[in-house]
Amino acid sequence: MTYQEVIEKAKENIGTNCKVCPICNGIACKGKIPGPGGKGTGAGFYHSYDQLRKIKLNMNTLYTKHKEIDSSIELFGRTFDYPIFAAPIGAVALHYSDKYNDLTYSQAILSGCQDAGVIGFTGDGIDDTVFSGTIEAIKQLSGLGIPTIKPWSNKEEVFKKIRMAEEANAFAIAMDVDAGGLTILAAAGKPVGPVSLETLREYVEYTKLPFIVKGVMTVAGAMMALEAGAKGIIVSNHGGRVLDETSATIDVLEPIAEAVKGKMKIFIDGAFRSGIDIIKALALGADAVLIGRPYAISVYGGDASGVSLYTKKIGQELKDAMIMIGAEDLSSITRDKVVRI
Repeated sequence: MTYQEVIEKAKENIGTNCKVCPICNGIACKGKIPGPGGKGTGAGFYHSYDQLRKIKLNMNTLYTKHKEIDSSIELFGRTFDYPIFAAPIGAVALHYSDKYNDLTYSQAILSGCQDAGVIGFTGDGIDDTVFSGTIEAIKQLSGLGIPTIKPWSNKEEVFKKIRMAEEANAFAIAMDVDAGGLTILAAAGKPVGPVSLETLREYVEYTKLPFIVKGVMTVAGAMMALEAGAKGIIVSNHGGRVLDETSATIDVLEPIAEAVKGKMKIFIDGAFRSGIDIIKALALGADAVLIGRPYAISVYGGDASGVSLYTKKIGQELKDAMIMIGAEDLSSITRDKVVRI
């Protein structure tokens, strides 16, 4: 199976909401929710893609002493082959097609990521079967997954899901605080809301698992997550799906990294589409990158094998680019490797 074959198969399976565009940049699907689009004008999605195009790599193939390229990353005591992880996506039958439900989708994501030497994040949603399905998939892979819990207004709902993650021996836990304004959840009787420092600290202290806060877009937010005891943050605007006209994630990354780099792990998502894009994120301070929509396409086009194939494709692009910029490992991808135009 080739990646092009995955793309062609995805067009047959993914439903009418996603067009499986040659470039997944948010233009064709803007405002399409349910579906993969950004909210309103869609600018929160496509602006992130556009801003990444304004960062270029500095090519340099002259080495003092060339070593074998090492793209591996250490995360919470475990080493992964690439700093590339699948972002959480929930309610896939609603946003794409019912060929997959949240259990079978998560099984494909987690199995494919494991085969490629990385790990996947899984989602949460209105229906309790969304989270329970992803937890079951994590159990089946001996905990090799990171479940993402929404900031439910009912604290006991959060505590219950933390316990479920622990019982599944999950590798870590994430909370997408950027889902705090999803009115669609409140309308369905499952309200979410912004999370206070005190509440976040309660959640972090409730579990022994590494806690990752997704949806940080400011230095102040990063400092609060650090103060609460979180082990990592994800710089994310929820794919532009919760607030129109948000900043591009790549534009807010550098000051956040300057504030908390080395004190916690820094992930980022937001329209990263190639190994070259991964370089840009790492050079500006991220430790790793999450990718969302292309992973959904990979599942619908090739199940777990499609996920593995896509991950290895992006990973090889990363390694190829590392050769061309004179970076032999991830720590060598420094600020001088890129330039903004």
